[in-house]
Amino acid sequence: MRELVRRIDAATPPGRDRAVDGLRALAILGVVLGHWLVTALVADSGTVRATSPLSYLPHLAPVSWLLQTLAVFFLAGGYVAARSRAAARADGTGYRRWLGARLVRLSRPVAAVAAVWAVAAGAMLAAGAGAGAVHTLLKLVLSPLWFLLVFAALTAVTPLVARLHPLWPLAVVLHVDLVRFGLGGPDVLGWVNVAAGWLVPYCLGALWARDGLPGRTTGWALVAVGSAATAGLVLVAGYPASMVGVPGAAVSNLNPPTLAAVTFGVAQCGAALLLIGPLRRVLRRPGAWAAVALVNLSAMTVFLWHQTAMMAVTALGLLADGPLPGLHTVPDGTGWIAARLAWLPLFAVALLVCWAAFRTYEQRRTRGGAGRVVRASRPVRDREARRA
Repeated sequence: MRELVRRIDAATPPGRDRAVDGLRALAILGVVLGHWLVTALVADSGTVRATSPLSYLPHLAPVSWLLQTLAVFFLAGGYVAARSRAAARADGTGYRRWLGARLVRLSRPVAAVAAVWAVAAGAMLAAGAGAGAVHTLLKLVLSPLWFLLVFAALTAVTPLVARLHPLWPLAVVLHVDLVRFGLGGPDVLGWVNVAAGWLVPYCLGALWARDGLPGRTTGWALVAVGSAATAGLVLVAGYPASMVGVPGAAVSNLNPPTLAAVTFGVAQCGAALLLIGPLRRVLRRPGAWAAVALVNLSAMTVFLWHQTAMMAVTALGLLADGPLPGLHTVPDGTGWIAARLAWLPLFAVALLVCWAAFRTYEQRRTRGGAGRVVRASRPVRDREARRA
């Protein structure tokens, strides 16, 4: 382990901002933990249905404020993509080659999870599983892919949006919600916010990479403005308090993103900027940096397989005599929450098994030098020269 830590630390380019990788790791782990805590699979009448403790315990909505961390991921993604594209341009790397190197890392793990679940769904149906139960499981596995599709699309248009001020997409979100909720416009209009809403933190990250941000002053300003706007939208304008989707709710802040979700994301981005300094100090330690680096190397694998890990433990639990609390029971009380917390270590073990089996699809090198531009925003040959 000491040798691994030493090698990771030695292989890290001196100019790499480790705090950005720390933010990305925190964002991914926040999403994973959030899904494990707010997703319940209830074994009922011979079938399985998905629900959420937030449907029964709405006062737990503040939990979603801590665990819905997608804005932080898009902030880090915009920062890294803007720096990477600038470095590639300076190095003479064309747009297609740069984009291919970035997207191939997303496509391989997605193809793996889609193939495995296509076979699994066919096997379950052939074995007599109900179509409703299979649909529930597939929805849990595949619904997070929207996030990767949006991220891939924003990555593709990085050269166009790298100089776009975050206030422009924020204005789009504001007007969409005014038409949708204030003027009774069609709900389908809300899907414009899927791009515009996540462009706000993405463009903020690109602005950070391009011009830098004045540190703590900007961070506190974003926290204050974003928090005040979100509080006003929830308390006065009637937006949902939960920042994740709640089954059966009339309006979801996340599906598609609402103005409240975007202003909340602005506050999260401000908090992330305030964390940069402390993260830089902590991640100077080789052991802490090695842990963050390993999470980032398998970020997409962890994201794509964490729901499968939860469902695998749930399915094995069905072999027990009767429903298991926190695993198959209705999430309608604090007892369920305590039981679910006790299951989290087993979910983590199952995810570790999935990671061991499928991480190679994310970490495999591309042929012909297509992956020469790395996420450190520097060409690989520069890194190799430093090693030499």
